[in-house]
Amino acid sequence: MSPDIWERAKKIKLLISDIDGVMTEGGIIYDDQEVEYKKFNVKDGLIVFHLRRNGIMVGAITGRESRVVQNRCEELKFDFHYHGVKNKGKKFDEVLETLELSADEVAYIGDDLIDLPILSRVGLAIVPSDAMVYVKPIAHYISRFEGGKGVFREVGDLLLHANDSLVPIIEKLIHTDNDTK
Repeated sequence: MSPDIWERAKKIKLLISDIDGVMTEGGIIYDDQEVEYKKFNVKDGLIVFHLRRNGIMVGAITGRESRVVQNRCEELKFDFHYHGVKNKGKKFDEVLETLELSADEVAYIGDDLIDLPILSRVGLAIVPSDAMVYVKPIAHYISRFEGGKGVFREVGDLLLHANDSLVPIIEKLIHTDNDTK
């Protein structure tokens, strides 16, 4: 990890993510009754608990309305999640004001045009490896992973590691009594 990314990650108090193309592969499946299905990476979800427990808030700002996504955000206990947002820059300003944070205290993961107003302003801008080609130049970091395949987890691990929390989490889990008797 470059020293610049490492220093940026140390300042982060809030991780915001887009959903489609970041926490999912970006595909949508509808059945005959128009029920929507999405596939989420469980490894991405697991890190949310540890981020929040270690003082890093987690949120989502997504351009689509989807009950499936709302359910996932609620299940993971995101600090906030906004759906159907067409002007992400305006919503980002509202989040900063509400939480009394500066943009450099925020990391954002996005993959497409709608994400540019946030990616261009945050302290740590991340895109999946399969993000749109014109979004990648804005990013501070291009993930090794494609959307839906571990981007969110990679960023969560990075933030925890930069704040000296990841190794203690691992050590604690290794040394926890796992006896199920």
